[in-house]
Amino acid sequence: MVGGVISDFYHADERNTPMVLFSAAALFGTGLAPLLSSIIVYHTTWRWIYYSHAIVSGVFVVLIFFSFKETRGSVLLSKKAGVLNKYYEKLEATGYYGMIMGENADGEKVKRIRWKVKSDEQRTSLGKMISISLYRPFHMFITEPVVFFFSIWVAFCWAVLYLQFSSVPLVFQTNHKFNIEQSGAVFTSVCVGVLIIAIISVYQERIVSRFIKVPNSPERRIYFVCVEAALLPIGLFWFGWTSYPSIPWIVPTLAVGCATMGIFSVYLSVFNYFADTYHRYASSAIAAQSCCRNLLGGVFPLVTNAMFTNLGYPGASSLLGGIGALLTLVPWFLAFYGPKIRATSKLASELAH
Repeated sequence: MVGGVISDFYHADERNTPMVLFSAAALFGTGLAPLLSSIIVYHTTWRWIYYSHAIVSGVFVVLIFFSFKETRGSVLLSKKAGVLNKYYEKLEATGYYGMIMGENADGEKVKRIRWKVKSDEQRTSLGKMISISLYRPFHMFITEPVVFFFSIWVAFCWAVLYLQFSSVPLVFQTNHKFNIEQSGAVFTSVCVGVLIIAIISVYQERIVSRFIKVPNSPERRIYFVCVEAALLPIGLFWFGWTSYPSIPWIVPTLAVGCATMGIFSVYLSVFNYFADTYHRYASSAIAAQSCCRNLLGGVFPLVTNAMFTNLGYPGASSLLGGIGALLTLVPWFLAFYGPKIRATSKLASELAH
């Protein structure tokens, strides 16, 4: 829901920096988690990973419950209409009835005023709303080419990120004789890579804004990622072919950071592009790619040991790098043909007007 909430908060020309901060937090935490977990396991017990997570999550649930406010435009409009109607009711209670709207055929001049919101009249039961929320993301995944291809693209990137949770300890404990704490420290490269690419992503939007002809075009979100996405396959090839024991451990560690920068650029561009294209349905589009992303992210760690053992570290990384290189064609295709693809989408065309 976070991408949709940010889409509610900010206009398109102001949205990039908040999206960068959200994406950076998500991926920075993804690198920080195995780093901290390895320290916890090495010095205490694995159970404290879950204890600490439960404590932090519990605190934030309480904070969100008491401080988080509604952001959806139709709901806010409905609340505003309710406040105005109560105001008019209080005026009528004191003897002031409505407003002078002009004389009609019946000779009436004063009209009572009540506000209605279209979304309230169209609102269905809670069960129907839940069914729509469950149905719409998958419907968009099947019927919207942009959602489909972006979801496959970001799902692979996310799967590679989760694959690192298994491949990094496997490689560094086997080839470099690291213990669990030392192999966990390798994930510092993920955090550093995220910080670097986040700073770049904030300023690249300003560069695009200076040269782009159509300021509100969603395609402006993917111009830089056409190049930055190549960091993922570069990092994968780099990691695989420098994982030998004879090569210093810092070399494949830097490769992990390079791949993470590529993953971040894809992650950010997908969230921004969906928010610009689908507006109030951004949450549904993001939910579709999140489902694909997390399904594939859950599968890849299960096959990591078998894949890296059977194919070898260079071979397995090269296979992933080859797939990643092929998927870098996605943003180039959308950069050139995105407007035509969106024009064929009934939903995107409807929201654009």
